[in-house]
Parts: sequence; C-alpha cells; structure tokens
Amino acid sequence: MTSRRSLVQAAASIGLLGWFGWAYALPAPAGPVVLTISGQVRNPNVGRVAQFDMEMLQQLPQTSFTTATPWFSKPRQFTGPLLRDVLRAAGAHGSMLHARALNDYVVDIPLEDAQRYDVILARLMDREPMPVRNRGPLFVIYPFDSLPELRSPVYFNRSAWQLRSIEVA
Repeated sequence: MTSRRSLVQAAASIGLLGWFGWAYALPAPAGPVVLTISGQVRNPNVGRVAQFDMEMLQQLPQTSFTTATPWFSKPRQFTGPLLRDVLRAAGAHGSMLHARALNDYVVDIPLEDAQRYDVILARLMDREPMPVRNRGPLFVIYPFDSLPELRSPVYFNRSAWQLRSIEVA
C-alpha cells in the first residue's frame, strides 16, 4: 500500500505540486487540531479552513536545524515541516500571514518569508515534542544562524511560539 507521504513525494518529483495547491485533497484531522489556517486558502478540509492535527504535520517532509535564539541560553535543534509546505498543503495564497499564539499574541509575517527562508513550524526541540509550557506545541522559527540578516529583532519578533492559527490575507 502506498502512503500519502509517498504520493506527495512522487507528485513533487514530477512537478505536480505548485505553490498554490497540493495534488490531493487535504484530509480532515483525525486527532486534536493543533493548527488552523484560514482566510485565503484553496484547499480547506473543515468548512472554509484548513485544520491540521500533529500527525498531518508529521506526514509533511521534515526539516531540522540548530540555531541560537534570544530565548535559550544555548543553540537548540528544531524540527518540523517548512512553513511553505504547510501553506502549500492548505492552498494558501495572499501576501501576509497573521500568526496567532495560544495567548492571543499576534504577529504579521510576510508570505515572502516562507518562500525566501527555510522557516519551519517546529514541533520538536532537541528531538522532543514541545509542551505548551516550553513554547509548544508549534513554534514558528527562522534559521537565525544561516544568514546574518535573520539575527535581528525583526525576525525574532516574527517567531511566534505556541502557534495555534494563521490567517492568510
């Protein structure tokens, strides 16, 4: 039996996946919803929004990097899907992302950041799931150590922890 991940990887390898959509319908989440993407989405799975459980995010290709941050005393390894892959799965289109955390902190992230940088929705820190008390379960994180321009307050402020939703405008 072919897994959904294998189908997605095969579709990607032959160019069937574009920025504005996935090659398959986004399934409804089977577990607790950890992320909701609303606004300009072309691939909703629950009403007019795209909802993801942790398993759905795990099924997307994963990226890991180690980077220093202003929030931890030493560099940490973060793992999760690229933000652009999550947005692609939802069929997101627009120019701005309004990211909202569990505590209602809201930050605007230009959609261009997801295309230009390897921003991830970290679900693991140092190979362990992140509990809410430690900035989880999802953390928008930039690869700060990869480019000097990313080590600035602009990008630090765009790194929303305890992410719960993204509105695409």
